[in-house]
Amino acid sequence: MVRCVRAVARAEMKRALYHWEDRKAIARASQFAGKAMILETERLSLRPLEAADAELLFPILSDPEVMAHWDVPEIDDPDVVREVVEGQVADVEAERALHWTIWTLEEAEFLGACDLSDIDRRHKRAEIGFMLGRGAWGQGYALEAMRAVIAFAASSGFRRLSARTHLGNLRSDALLVKLGFKEEGLLRGHVLRDGDRRDCRLFGLLL
Repeated sequence: MVRCVRAVARAEMKRALYHWEDRKAIARASQFAGKAMILETERLSLRPLEAADAELLFPILSDPEVMAHWDVPEIDDPDVVREVVEGQVADVEAERALHWTIWTLEEAEFLGACDLSDIDRRHKRAEIGFMLGRGAWGQGYALEAMRAVIAFAASSGFRRLSARTHLGNLRSDALLVKLGFKEEGLLRGHVLRDGDRRDCRLFGLLL
């Protein structure tokens, strides 16, 4: 996946507006206590990740098609997923990352997860990630969710966001371009998976 800082609390942000391609993504803060805050868009609610969300994420992380372009293959052990989620929650508490689960606003249907990871407060940068179950593909949910995350990052003082995709992940590449990211290079042999080295594309966005 495909993983704010104290300055956010000091800013006491209540709303972030992010305009892109004549569209508006609105991130409304319904709670904030020095950690991830709930973000809302026209159709979605992004809720801070909790350890109990491992049960919801297991069907996604165990899907070979969803995990085809991730650094690790599908995970068929729910205990491993639980440990991964607990680690992500710990990263949030340590202010190293922000993780959200993605839900539809009206039906409260679980769709997936997204994050700001590798947070570097000194250089005001982070890496974005997103993952949706296959049933949520092709409906613009990832675009809408990540616009809210980018809005939040910009209003929280971040000045650069990066993203990394495996070579051949055309769906994620296209989404990043729609979000305004620019391809910055190729990381040759960056990931070792299933005994093979994989190349990755690096994308960046200046805020």
